[in-house]
Amino acid sequence: MPDKPQKLFFKHILRKAFLEDWPLKLLALVITLTLWFGVTGLSTPTTKRLTIPLNLNISSNAQVTNAPQQEVDIEISGDKRKVEQINRADLLASIDLTEVQPGDRIIPLTPETVYVALPQGVKLVEVQPSRIAVKLEAVEEKDVEVRADTFGAPAAGFEVYTTSVLPQKIRVRGPASIVSILTYVQTERIDLTGRNNDLFAKQVAVTSPDAKAAVLNTFVDVTFKIGEKRVERLFSIPVAGTPEVIATFTLYGPRSVISGAKKDSFYVEIVKSDTGVDMPRVVLPTEWSETVEVRDLTIK
Repeated sequence: MPDKPQKLFFKHILRKAFLEDWPLKLLALVITLTLWFGVTGLSTPTTKRLTIPLNLNISSNAQVTNAPQQEVDIEISGDKRKVEQINRADLLASIDLTEVQPGDRIIPLTPETVYVALPQGVKLVEVQPSRIAVKLEAVEEKDVEVRADTFGAPAAGFEVYTTSVLPQKIRVRGPASIVSILTYVQTERIDLTGRNNDLFAKQVAVTSPDAKAAVLNTFVDVTFKIGEKRVERLFSIPVAGTPEVIATFTLYGPRSVISGAKKDSFYVEIVKSDTGVDMPRVVLPTEWSETVEVRDLTIK
């Protein structure tokens, strides 16, 4: 009977394993099965199609000048739970064009060429459309004139004498085909309505007529010299020192100044030009220097 104790030992083990503490053992089994099904469900593969923005990464010395695809449809595959947790708003499709030379290009869109930041265990399997047309142009820079854009008229009886922009030219940058023919940029519109004196507009925004040509210096200062409306008046007076020689000329300036001008307020003299030639010159009162202009001066 040497094996009886051994049989009793195994019987005791089996009884302890299957009959004792069975509620705890049943709970452990349920937990184990739940975890197993959870892991199995997590690894169940699934696919999903999404429409997301497309971003073109290009060289700083090039610019896209056509209107290529803005969005692409992608298909992703991976663990079901991870795929379902993906938010479309967080995704962006990017393609690297930094090494692509300027010109008209057909760019393939494949899982190998398009990058989308996806969670581990999820992969990109398809991109639609499968290719796009892109026109790349070399970028150029140059300085162009700044023009002041205005609206409204000065007060009745007044006008703009001069408009000064500082700086007079600013640099623009953009595709060579656009920059090469661009001759000016302009300020935002400045209101001159009812003005009867000078206006100094500081830090006025500047924009390009073509949005693809970027303005590198976006602000300028603009000065408008505004005064009384100007008129012309013809004068004939003897040249100083030679009364037999008559000078004829037109004065152009503010109405009140020109209308009240008297012949003894100014005179004509003969001076040597830079080349040594005798030339007539009208000498005006100092206070007229910025507002009155001499036109069509001749002598007989």
